[in-house]
Amino acid sequence: MKNQPLVVERLLNAPVKKVWEALTIKEKMKQWYFDVSDFKPEVGFQFSFAASDNGVEYVHRCRVTAVEPNKRLAYTWKYDNYEGESLLTFELQPEGDQTKLVLTHEGLETFPQHLKSFTRESFAGGWNYIINNSLAKYLDPQYQPGPETETRC
Repeated sequence: MKNQPLVVERLLNAPVKKVWEALTIKEKMKQWYFDVSDFKPEVGFQFSFAASDNGVEYVHRCRVTAVEPNKRLAYTWKYDNYEGESLLTFELQPEGDQTKLVLTHEGLETFPQHLKSFTRESFAGGWNYIINNSLAKYLDPQYQPGPETETRC
């Protein structure tokens, strides 16, 4: 179980096109995700961003590995000065006027597990907040938390 991918699923109250734009347009990403250096949904494109956790700033380095417009986006995820590399995948599926988002984060066990910021629990908490609060609210300002979330850890 420890090496299983972290999966967060969410039914978002927005059409696929709007969700895809939130995932791939730098200015929109900044409003709910991170302030990335730049972003292009192109295989091989590299980007970075800094984020703090427990008072420590971590520089994230990412490289786009897969792009299927309005369906799938994947990129590597690693940190400056720390071992490990993971793969983050966003998959989108239309459900009427809504979109089912499945986020899969693989390879978490490659990061230094003695540091709290790199534990599976830390990633689970972070992704749950980002997807189920930040993204949901960005896409639907009338968002209210509900039972439509599922996390498999």
